[in-house]
Amino acid sequence: MGFGSPQIPGAFETPRLTEWNMSRSLSPLFIAIWLSIYAAAFISCGGEEAPRCENGPTLFGRPSAMTGLTSDQCAPSCSCGAEGKVWTAPEYSADEVAALLEWKLENPPDELLSDPYLLGEPETRTGDEVCAVMKDSMDKRRYRLESFESPEAAIASGGHITHTGPCGLCSSLADLAVYLGRPDLTDPVRACGAQNLPPAEDLYAKRDEHIACLLELDFTLPCAQIWYYNTLNTRLACIDSCIALLGAPHHNPDGSLNECIQCDEDISGPVFKAYAGRTRRNTAMASELCRPCEEVFPIEHDYARD
Repeated sequence: MGFGSPQIPGAFETPRLTEWNMSRSLSPLFIAIWLSIYAAAFISCGGEEAPRCENGPTLFGRPSAMTGLTSDQCAPSCSCGAEGKVWTAPEYSADEVAALLEWKLENPPDELLSDPYLLGEPETRTGDEVCAVMKDSMDKRRYRLESFESPEAAIASGGHITHTGPCGLCSSLADLAVYLGRPDLTDPVRACGAQNLPPAEDLYAKRDEHIACLLELDFTLPCAQIWYYNTLNTRLACIDSCIALLGAPHHNPDGSLNECIQCDEDISGPVFKAYAGRTRRNTAMASELCRPCEEVFPIEHDYARD
């Protein structure tokens, strides 16, 4: 079963117990112990609640030549949890990224066949929703994606949390491989847009060519489609500031995003997040765009672990 219509962000399968849980009768005491152990294994910062990181003297990210900030202003570490332990985002090797492509998604999302930006602002979501990988077969590398109301609910059902927020068009491990393998997605995605400018009389004229360019970055088709519509909307709304800042650093010296990227965040971001599911930020990926630590949720992407 797919994720359902992309016109209804967040409409996914109902969380259910794994076969492991269903096949055994467990005492309440054992269940409590089991949940506490698995919660601790995921929530690396400790504590009984979902970990939250606190803002510190630096932003969270890994500066590149295009970031415009130094390592004193932006670093891949945050203080997280009640005890304020330092969590550092892992760096994934080429082999670890390639291993993600061995997994096959059993419930892929439907394609996005119309422009979601024509539908208005999406429903505002609050709370601790997460998207989790549910492993159907370790040997055959088969998995499903399910949305849960909280990290604890995902863990209780045997899930491996892959990002915060509900699952969407970019939640697959194949798209995660793109995110991890290309820490600076801003420039290649922007290049696909620049190479496929549509005529003013038909804004969708270059749709197929633009999506084909995004597919060459190895996005899955549904994820490429939401990136296409995001880029198109940003071009229409932010063209003046973005043309003026072509080739400029992503951040201003004070750490704020440059006007073009901030416009994209404000104008196109809400719809993109609602449909894509996965973003670099909610995946706990330290990218070239630096964010406040309070927006970080510590996640490690080791899906080969039993």
